Amino acid sequence: MKSMKKLMAVMMGSMLALSLTVGCGAEPKAGGTAETTTAAEETKPAEEAKPAEEAQKTYKIAYIARAQSDSFAAWLANAVKDEVAKNYKDVTVDVFDGESKNEVIASHIENAVTKQYDAILLQPYDSEAQVAPAMEAMDAGVQVVTVNNRINDNDRAGAIDADPVAQAAKNAELAFEQIPQNGKVVVLMGPAGNMHSDKRRIGWQQSFFDKRPDVKILDEQIANWNKDEAMRFMEDWIQTYGEIDAIISMNDNMAVGALEAAKAAGMTDILSYGVDGTAEACLAIQAGEMTSTTLQSAYALAEEAVKLTYKLMTGAGERETILVDCPLITKENAQEYIDLHKKAGNLK
Repeated sequence: MKSMKKLMAVMMGSMLALSLTVGCGAEPKAGGTAETTTAAEETKPAEEAKPAEEAQKTYKIAYIARAQSDSFAAWLANAVKDEVAKNYKDVTVDVFDGESKNEVIASHIENAVTKQYDAILLQPYDSEAQVAPAMEAMDAGVQVVTVNNRINDNDRAGAIDADPVAQAAKNAELAFEQIPQNGKVVVLMGPAGNMHSDKRRIGWQQSFFDKRPDVKILDEQIANWNKDEAMRFMEDWIQTYGEIDAIISMNDNMAVGALEAAKAAGMTDILSYGVDGTAEACLAIQAGEMTSTTLQSAYALAEEAVKLTYKLMTGAGERETILVDCPLITKENAQEYIDLHKKAGNLK
């Protein structure tokens, strides 16, 4: 009897061990059967595995704005970002604010090289000061394209721009008919050394001042494209001279600033001319506060600038200089350009 009990105990122990072995071998499927993976299946040869797809290259652009506080510069920066997002899925763009300081812009250029950007899209503040850092970037293998101004680099960098002499001349031709005999005017300039400011001034000289020697320039000052600086100059001029017939400004931002000072002083019939075609200027023209401006379309500049930058980054093209058109905006056609700004989201 004892031997029989001992035999049964051994048999039950064996069955228990077998059940534990099967239970640890695999987890059962929903259908109740276990699926086991052998060591041979876990170490399949590499050539049998599906090869990973090669990642698509992403190109990096550093966009360096002259100053985001400048209404046109901000418009252009936003247009560049929108152009990249809409049409270039293999491109990223980072925007850096130059703060109207040559040393800040130079630092941004240097950092773009260090961080291995494929290209620098530069809105120059000073056509001479930006030459050396831009040259160093190109020597390091980074593509450089300038937009809305050029640098004095003997055309080594690609460039997208408008003709600043023509921009001024279109306003000047209108002013030739509007500014009264023996008129008194004030002139607002962009930064010293800025090619756009200097050449727009040449355009005014050739198309207006040389032809209207009767007109007196009361004063001419550098307001650095800045609205607040222009306002302060205008306040001083009103106090000093009293009667002023026209404001001749090398951009819209300064013209609008000067107009605000004139408006505060009760001068509502003063003529004023700018360049850029900003949303603020177009509204002022439609309201009869500002006389005219010439359009620098940030959309056209951004489209051409990103297109050229992409060609250079990918090796699909060579550097070139492209000029966009600069139509005159007056009260008669201001609504057309207001609608353009509304469509782009610059105005509600």
